Amino acid sequence: MTADDGADVERSLLTVERELNTGGQGRVHVLAGAQRLLFKEYLTPGKVNAAELSALVALRLGLVPDERLRLDREAAWPLCRVTDGGRVVGFLMRRAPDTMTWTTSKGGTKVTELQYLLREPKAATRTIRQPTPEERLALGVVLVELVERLHAMGLVVGDLSQANVLWSLDPEPALHLIDCDGIRITGHLPVLAQADTPDWHDPQAPPGTVSVDSDRYKAALMLGRILAQDPYVTPERPLAVLPGVLDERRETAVRRLWEQAAGAYGSRPDLGQWRTALSGRATIRLQARAPRPRPVVDRSRFDAGPERDRGTIRFRGGS
Repeated sequence: MTADDGADVERSLLTVERELNTGGQGRVHVLAGAQRLLFKEYLTPGKVNAAELSALVALRLGLVPDERLRLDREAAWPLCRVTDGGRVVGFLMRRAPDTMTWTTSKGGTKVTELQYLLREPKAATRTIRQPTPEERLALGVVLVELVERLHAMGLVVGDLSQANVLWSLDPEPALHLIDCDGIRITGHLPVLAQADTPDWHDPQAPPGTVSVDSDRYKAALMLGRILAQDPYVTPERPLAVLPGVLDERRETAVRRLWEQAAGAYGSRPDLGQWRTALSGRATIRLQARAPRPRPVVDRSRFDAGPERDRGTIRFRGGS
């Protein structure tokens, strides 16, 4: 089956092969005969904002083909809604690329969650290849550019955390977003009540709210944790970047933005600033040009006086 046209699919037409995992808002199923498609079934369908889920489906369909393919590579985006008797009960999405998975010692397969990038490998996870310093920097750049593109599309990510980002190094450093029904169009309501992962919240954001600015804080949080391999560091604390990841110029720029990210709500660096810092390009500070001095005018040349009496000019036909 295909879901590329965005049309609603009836629940009765889907054959669930097995359950892949269960989260706080829904169960994810593998579908028989459609191994690359997954069905997220909501635990509380009565609380789903069906119109907003439809808007996310429509947003993808409205992209030009190249942008749509890129979104599909980088995110498990809602392809279409699943309905049951007219009520929205879930949606279909594509499975994450196989490169975003790893094989356990028992031969099982798990997705490569961001947590494996932020912590030292344990005995059970040593089969996951860790990035070189250059690859770690590249993953940071991918993160910044991905969130920047979503913002340019008029979206707010919201719950940006280790719980909904996967990563891979082959064939090149890449990230993949999951739980994309948590993303919202700027100014719109969420599909479900806003989720927030512990240790990944914006301390300056009003409770229960997300915005582009809170995304900027969480992106800084994620970037710093990637560069430092520290799952708990925050912009309110010094950043200890792993050796060899950043050269002197990049590290100076990153530390400056890291400190700014701890600022008041509405003052955090945007993703373009982070992209420039990670590129190693110097930032040119433009200063307003000083106003040119006014020329000194000898007003006595224009003052009235006997010596400046030029007489009267009469026009023909005048009274």
